[in-house]
Amino acid sequence: MLHLKLKIEKRLERFKCENFLISVVSLIISLVIMGIFIWINTGNFADVVETYKELFTWPFFPELGLVDTILKMIPLALIALGLLVVFKMKVWNIGAEGQLYLGAMATTWGALFLFKNMSNSISMITLLLIFGAIAGALWALIPAILKAFLKLDEIVTTLMLNYIAVYWLNYLIYGPWKDPKGFNFPLTAVFPKNSWLPELGDTGIHIGIIITFILVFVTYFIMYKTHLGFELKIIGDNPKAARYSGISIEKNLIIAMIFSGALAGLAGSIQVLGVQHRLQHGFSTGYGYTAIIVAWLARLNPFSAVIVAFLFGGLLVGGEQLQIVMRFPISMISALQGLILFSLLASEAIFKYRIKITKNDPIKIGGEFNGNT
Repeated sequence: MLHLKLKIEKRLERFKCENFLISVVSLIISLVIMGIFIWINTGNFADVVETYKELFTWPFFPELGLVDTILKMIPLALIALGLLVVFKMKVWNIGAEGQLYLGAMATTWGALFLFKNMSNSISMITLLLIFGAIAGALWALIPAILKAFLKLDEIVTTLMLNYIAVYWLNYLIYGPWKDPKGFNFPLTAVFPKNSWLPELGDTGIHIGIIITFILVFVTYFIMYKTHLGFELKIIGDNPKAARYSGISIEKNLIIAMIFSGALAGLAGSIQVLGVQHRLQHGFSTGYGYTAIIVAWLARLNPFSAVIVAFLFGGLLVGGEQLQIVMRFPISMISALQGLILFSLLASEAIFKYRIKITKNDPIKIGGEFNGNT
């Protein structure tokens, strides 16, 4: 009797454009699933068409929502760039949201209290950006040390630190930093104007976009042209081999997490200096979490991360438009982001693994094969 056996094994052959195909397929699958849910909810296929029309047109036209899309792209891209580095060594920094909050809080402290009397705009902005980056780096250093020396799971520690950062910010804007002239809203006073990020002409886009593009090249150089980047890749591929070859996993872990936290903190600093010009409740729409999806869809490539961040910025702007036009809740966009992530994981499994059917040998009975001999 023959028995068929199903076996899942890794594909030896790889497509040339496999990474690109995985990202595209995951996006298509998630959009199709979301379209089905909208159709079931409204009972009208025309609503699905109208939804995707608003979602893919409004955010990308200059006279409509393009500026907002670019402004949302900047923090997403910055955070994703930092995540690329730690993800490369298979370290899962889920705390970018908290690091973003720390960067924004440190910048607010500098703008409203520490450097409020500084008259030189360039010096003030530079110091505030450095302040934000340092705060984010220090917040990321906590789970890095716990992981490196106590072997604590970085997913748990970074995630828990997010909540601490959020509640800390809420305490400040509802308490000691609350603007007495803010009509009892949870926000701080407006920053001095010499601390605002300059805009590029009359575009409405601040110089944070230039900082972002500079850091794209810096991140690429670190990942692919330096000894540090090489060591991070070796650690991610085979930690045991890295340790046997003399590479310090603990040192590289701390360096990577500091870099990742610094970029997240810088994103928070740029957000409050370039967009809100004050610290307020809900200044982040979950950029730290969304950037995780951006990093994975970009296949850990710095240049692709900017493109994906731009598309996700458009998704956020389109979601805001859908609330107005289609009366959809913002949770629908969060659900779409989740679908994209799960579709990405499923598509990656489909492309990288295959199901192989094998036949077992004939069963022996009484010392002879039950079959042809």
